[in-house]
Amino acid sequence: MSVPTFYGKELRWKREAAGLSLEAFLEGSFYGKTYLSDIEHGERRMPLDLARHADRVLDTDGFFERRCEDVRKAKRGGHAAYFEKVLEAEKYALTIEEWCPILIPGLLQTAAYARAVILAGFPLSLDEEVEEKVSGRMARAELFDLDHRTPQYWAILHESLITDPILPPPEMAEQLDRIVELAERRRITPQLILRRIGAHPLMTGPAKIMTFADAPPLFYTEALHSGDTIDDPALVAQYRWSYDQLRAVALSPKASLAMIKSAAEDYRNGKQADRLE
Repeated sequence: MSVPTFYGKELRWKREAAGLSLEAFLEGSFYGKTYLSDIEHGERRMPLDLARHADRVLDTDGFFERRCEDVRKAKRGGHAAYFEKVLEAEKYALTIEEWCPILIPGLLQTAAYARAVILAGFPLSLDEEVEEKVSGRMARAELFDLDHRTPQYWAILHESLITDPILPPPEMAEQLDRIVELAERRRITPQLILRRIGAHPLMTGPAKIMTFADAPPLFYTEALHSGDTIDDPALVAQYRWSYDQLRAVALSPKASLAMIKSAAEDYRNGKQADRLE
C-alpha cells in the first residue's frame, strides 16, 4: 500500500470511528467533500492546515500533521520538492498552457529526451536516480489518456526546440512524432515561435498556467534547481495577459504542426531540420 493510500485510509478509519460524516468532519475548514474523499483514497496529498484540523477534530495528538511530509515525499515520485504542487495540480486542471523557450515540456517528452535533459542537469546522478526521474516524468503524461480528466493543453514552443536537436536524429524524430501524435489525437495544441519574431512577451523564462473547476488558477515557472508557484489572482492575471500576447505572435496551430511534421521527417531521413525562417 502506498504512503498516501495508507494515511488516507487511516484518516477515513479515524473519522468513521468518531461517527463523523464527510460534512461534519469538514465543519470549520475551507475544504469540500470531493477534496476530502480524494485524500481518503490516496489521490491527493493532505494540506498542512487540513492535517492540523484532523488532529484537532479527531484528537490524534499531531499524528496527521507529522505524517504530512511522508505523504508529500511519496507523492513526488522522482520530482523535486518545489514541483510537488504542480505535480498534483496537473491531475485536476481544466486547462494547462505552457511556454517553452528552452526545453520541450515534461508532459510531452519521450523517455530518451527526458533522460538526456536529466543527465545534462545532474551529470553525477546514479543510474537508478536517473531512471526514477524518467519514470516519474513519463507517468505525468498518462493524463492525456484519461478521457474523464484530460485537460485542454496548449504548448507554445520556440523554434530552436525543433531545429536544434539534443538527441541523435532517430530519437529526435521520435520526440517530434510524439508531439504530432498527441496533436492529431486532439489532446494538445502546439504552436511555434520563430526566431525572426524578435522581442516578445515572456522572453525571460518558461511559463505554465493552470485553471481549475474548484480553485483559483496557478502560474508556475522554474530554473534548474528551483521553481516558483504563484496563486495570487492579480499576478496570475498579468501572466495570463502576457501569455495571450505571446500566442498572438506565434505561428498558427495548423502551420506549426506542419513544420513539426516536416522536421520529424528530416530527422528520420538523417537530415538536419531546416530553420523555419
